[in-house]
Amino acid sequence: MDTGPRRTLRLLPWTGSEAKPCFLITDDGGGRVSRLADVTEAVQLDMGARLLAHADDLLPGATEAQLRFLAERLTEALRDILRVAESRGRRPGEERSSP
Repeated sequence: MDTGPRRTLRLLPWTGSEAKPCFLITDDGGGRVSRLADVTEAVQLDMGARLLAHADDLLPGATEAQLRFLAERLTEALRDILRVAESRGRRPGEERSSP
């Protein structure tokens, strides 16, 4: 028996109050919030890649203050990227690249 479109739970790439995860219950991957989440994920991944390139350039001559600031930003980027990876791992039909 067909019960209609299958609803899925998507982990969104941002957190809510008290840094708790936000989820979207949807049966349509093309809705407004899903599209916003897709764009946000793309921005987070791009920012992480740019930050990593910046770290490569900065590390050889960085001061202690620069290293601390860089470590904080890299931690934020890693947290975002892990959330994206977790979200994509939960979505059926999402293409995954091989390592």
